[in-house]
Amino acid sequence: MDQIARAAGVVRRTVYGHFPNRDALIAEIVDGVGEAVAAAHAAGRAGVSDPAAALARATLAVWEIVEPYRLLVSLAQRSVTVEGIRASLAPARKECTDLLRRGMREGAFTSPLPAAALAYVHEQVLFGLMEAVNGGVLSAAQAGPASAETVLLSAGVPAERAAELVASARPPAAPAPGSPGLPFRPPPAADPTPAAASSVSPGPAADRGTATAPC
Repeated sequence: MDQIARAAGVVRRTVYGHFPNRDALIAEIVDGVGEAVAAAHAAGRAGVSDPAAALARATLAVWEIVEPYRLLVSLAQRSVTVEGIRASLAPARKECTDLLRRGMREGAFTSPLPAAALAYVHEQVLFGLMEAVNGGVLSAAQAGPASAETVLLSAGVPAERAAELVASARPPAAPAPGSPGLPFRPPPAADPTPAAASSVSPGPAADRGTATAPC
């Protein structure tokens, strides 16, 4: 619980005041992040007819949601069952599958995998990049655009086109602290890469009792 409190930017007493144990807290966070991911994915692709552009924007929007939680997500992968994590991400995965299926039908995407399987690959790309940032081999600033380009490349989008789509994409604003389903929003996670180490300064985070409700 101490580790979770530090990662969230709150004191341990705040955490114990709302959750009986570590697993209960992490399960709540996983559910909340799953809801926020689905909403961000929807917001990112809203109003965009081109499947590749929609996928780029949706991926960038999702990264904006999950990046502050990457340390807690890493803890969740050790504490929550795989089935639990998959279940929390099911709504976003379905929307991703539908988008990939449409893109394949329209010729925007190509893959040896069916759309449903490719959606799982894209999910793991984000998990892998979170671990890369946590491990200090990639900066958080690089990881967002890299996630979108990697997802597009895996869907058969040419490299030059993928880079153009990501460069032109503008993700919608992330939900405010205390978004529905999230017990608290941590401060930006410290970037472990040497180049960023001197520029990160942790700040306080809103706790559940003072969070403001608002995709």
